[in-house]
Amino acid sequence: MIVAGLGLRSGCDMQAILDLLHAAQECCGRQADLVAVPAFRYDEPGLRAAVAHLGLMLRGVTRTQLLAAQPRCISHSARALAATGVASVAEGCALAVAGPRSRLVVPRLTGTHATCAMAQGEDA
Repeated sequence: MIVAGLGLRSGCDMQAILDLLHAAQECCGRQADLVAVPAFRYDEPGLRAAVAHLGLMLRGVTRTQLLAAQPRCISHSARALAATGVASVAEGCALAVAGPRSRLVVPRLTGTHATCAMAQGEDA
């Protein structure tokens, strides 16, 4: 399973998310099987539209799950830490949902108002 993890600002539009997801998928040559986001961003309209457009499932990641994944993240942002309480949102989401033995296949990419990382679960 390939999980695309996203960190995004409130109001991030669909096209910005689509562009970032496409860039991440090109980096690893794989398509995402699902998208994971922090639970507090789950209902963002641009996100919901992008995921529906791509026909992907969306999974919300709890704060506890994000915190548990932080030691496995390789990118850390002081800005994200100040805003959300976690230093790696996209990577944390991807790793948390892909599983405890997953690995990053695309570290954090930064786009317009969003970040994306991709993780591969042990079954992929």
